[in-house]
Amino acid sequence: MARRKRWDIFCTVVDNYGDIGVCWRLARQLASEHDVQARLWVDDLISFAKLAPELDPAQDRQFLCGVEIRRWAASFVATAPAEVVIEAFACDLPQAYIDAMAAQTEKPLWINLEYLSAENWVEDRHRLPSPHPQLALTKYFFFPGFTEKTGGLLREAGLIAARDAFQNDAQAQAASWRKLGVEPVPGALIISLFAYPSAPIAPLLAAWAASPTPIVCLVPETPLAAAIATALGAGTLKPGQSIARGQLTLVGLPFLAQPDYDWLLWACDLNFVRGEDSFVRAQWAAKPLVWHIYPQHDAVHTAKLEAFTARYCLEAPAPAAQALAELWQAWNGLSKLAAAWPAFAAALPSLTRHAQCWAADLAHQPDLATQLVKFSQNPL
Repeated sequence: MARRKRWDIFCTVVDNYGDIGVCWRLARQLASEHDVQARLWVDDLISFAKLAPELDPAQDRQFLCGVEIRRWAASFVATAPAEVVIEAFACDLPQAYIDAMAAQTEKPLWINLEYLSAENWVEDRHRLPSPHPQLALTKYFFFPGFTEKTGGLLREAGLIAARDAFQNDAQAQAASWRKLGVEPVPGALIISLFAYPSAPIAPLLAAWAASPTPIVCLVPETPLAAAIATALGAGTLKPGQSIARGQLTLVGLPFLAQPDYDWLLWACDLNFVRGEDSFVRAQWAAKPLVWHIYPQHDAVHTAKLEAFTARYCLEAPAPAAQALAELWQAWNGLSKLAAAWPAFAAALPSLTRHAQCWAADLAHQPDLATQLVKFSQNPL
């Protein structure tokens, strides 16, 4: 089959940043590394612009980083479909677009890019076809994942080399801190904190304030920053502001574009992350992490949390694995947090070594964009 070069990626913005974060990274990588004509349809350009400050939310059509960005309006105007169509995270394509796909003599390859999960059943459903009930179209399910039997994770070609160069360059790190107006405290544990507002923030802050060693916590401008300020009775925690409580110093940061957020993860000793995009980038940072999984009303997220915890800790030393599992459970509201932090803090040297090994092992697997391109060439 001739190579399919025109791709449409459809994304609805859920919870502000996660879904569009993944789609924006994917579109950029397809365009820059795979000679793909990528067109990204997004229903919320205002949230998107937080991740890509060069974006103009007022424009219906624009080009950025080699990607054509289109506003996905409620009144969708019929347009010629691309050769590969990605329905990101079951976002439901416009019916007019589906009808246009069905009208093509050579049908587009329709891919439902699913959410990331470490559960075992993902391997069995990866790349499975799903015929449309009325139209001559077939949708294929494509699952990112952590094993060779899944679609892998997003990882740009130069990501690992760039991370290593940064982490081995004290001057580059110092310049980055200066750019943010952050003055690292000698001997302090530096933590980035990104989570949903529902996180049990008060007991964590209390544990950090009582820490035997100094802690500097960097908080990007999100609803969590307001929740932190409320918990401390401090009014606000805006970019450039700081709050001190005992051994803890909290520093407000602006919301960072994706490249800047990557180096923040690389520079910190520990990263609290959430959802999917920041969760994956924290793993590539090769630093210990704490994951706040997206909460679901039917508690399905607990099975996903347990599945990844088990996979991630498989090769970790038993005491460190237990400390990580207990803190992750507590941070996700499944147990009490106050007692979990001291053991986790004590295990950080071991967890740092484990994070480095985990990232190195993952890097041996083909990345998600490369696997999608290969699949587009031979879906059978």
